[in-house]
Amino acid sequence: MLRKQMYINGEWVPARSGATVNIINPFDQSVIAEVPEGGREDAQVAIAAARDAFDNGPWPHLPAAERGEAVRRLADLIARDREELARLESLDTGKTVEESRWDMDDIAGIFRYYAGLADKDEGEVIASPVPDTTSVVVREPIGVCGQISPWNYPLLQAAWKLAPALAAGCTVIMKPSEITPLTAVKCVELCEEAGIPPGVVNLVLGPGSKVGAELSENLDVDLISFTGGIVTGKRIIQAASSNVKKMALELGGKNPNLVFDDCDFDLAVDYALNGVFFHAGQICSAGTRLMVQEGIHDRFVAALKERIDKIKLGNGFDEGTQMGPVISKEHLENVSNYVEIARGEGATVLCGGKRPDDPALADGFFYEPTLIADCRHEMRIVQEEHFGPIITVEKFSTEEEVVRLANDTVYGLSAGFWTRDPDRIHRVSKALRFGTVWVNDFNVYFVQAPWGGYKQSGLGRELGKMGLEEYQEVKHIYQNHATQEIGWFGK
Repeated sequence: MLRKQMYINGEWVPARSGATVNIINPFDQSVIAEVPEGGREDAQVAIAAARDAFDNGPWPHLPAAERGEAVRRLADLIARDREELARLESLDTGKTVEESRWDMDDIAGIFRYYAGLADKDEGEVIASPVPDTTSVVVREPIGVCGQISPWNYPLLQAAWKLAPALAAGCTVIMKPSEITPLTAVKCVELCEEAGIPPGVVNLVLGPGSKVGAELSENLDVDLISFTGGIVTGKRIIQAASSNVKKMALELGGKNPNLVFDDCDFDLAVDYALNGVFFHAGQICSAGTRLMVQEGIHDRFVAALKERIDKIKLGNGFDEGTQMGPVISKEHLENVSNYVEIARGEGATVLCGGKRPDDPALADGFFYEPTLIADCRHEMRIVQEEHFGPIITVEKFSTEEEVVRLANDTVYGLSAGFWTRDPDRIHRVSKALRFGTVWVNDFNVYFVQAPWGGYKQSGLGRELGKMGLEEYQEVKHIYQNHATQEIGWFGK
């Protein structure tokens, strides 16, 4: 069993209370690690270290190219330790190790991307209307940043935050999910090896109700970045108002996948499955809300059922496993409850809808991949984010109808649609009110493109150049080269 500590001001330390917590493998509930359970006091010490490192340390004042080089060293170390990181991620989350390897490749690429951006902003000279003056707009690091990451993609989501913050010259306090902290710990070990100065990167482990709350409320934190549920996000918004700190929030989604009669049928079926069942549906952009035009609806649902019945559940380290467990007992109960609510509201469970019968999976938090038909727009399972391995299917008649229903949600993170009609591609792409819209594809992201949502899916954007700008303040510097007396007052 691994035993890990927190990292504050360049030192590995236990929680000040001495409390610890066990980390559980969702595949079989075995204990894989013991880590500190920090609280508000630990967070306060880490914030003070980050504040001092920003206000008095070298990091924000280094030439941007030097910061970029340190971030690039970190990327190389992540690539070097890819297998160890992937193993830790799969132990922590239950996902297949192949999925975790893909994540590690993406993570190394994210750090390389922001390493390359670090020294590319040389400021912008703007035309001044006043003779003999110059006017320049520059971007500077925003300061101390609290970064709260979720359990579904522990290191990937942390990298979305950490890489641009470091490239910008900020100092950070990382707070990974208390149930999946192991790859964050390893990443901070690599930060130390890469030569990131003490106080620049701090790691506090513990529950959101204590550590996350302190990061949100503390006046010495300049920005809070959070990825997670909408209820917690609203609490963070309220807490962060104490000092009007900057916020970057990604609060999930309920993502429609629209399939028109003229689609490429086989590809649309394949991507409908890929859009949901990776990581057991525990993806903020999962296309769990499938909307199929009436002309192909019955054939499409039948094709889905045939494929879903063949999905192999198992240990993420076993060859052939296609889907692992959900993250915890509590989440398993939540997913199961949503299916029972759907049954009660009149939906039809065509396959899945229960825990598997296989005795080899009895100790894990497994739920069968589930297909639910006869769904209506107002059903809770259609409107709410269940975060599980479930596809709901709604039937629609016209383009106007499906766009209206797809947009009728409090969320606005992502959506996709399938058609061969170029005019429809133009119309529907424009009409869908989501931060990302995929055409004849689903669940694609890459570091160069911004990620975030409309409406209650959050505030701000991660990834791309905009992801770096979230960690920068804009300053206008105006200089008068021939100052003249005004003589307005007292003459």
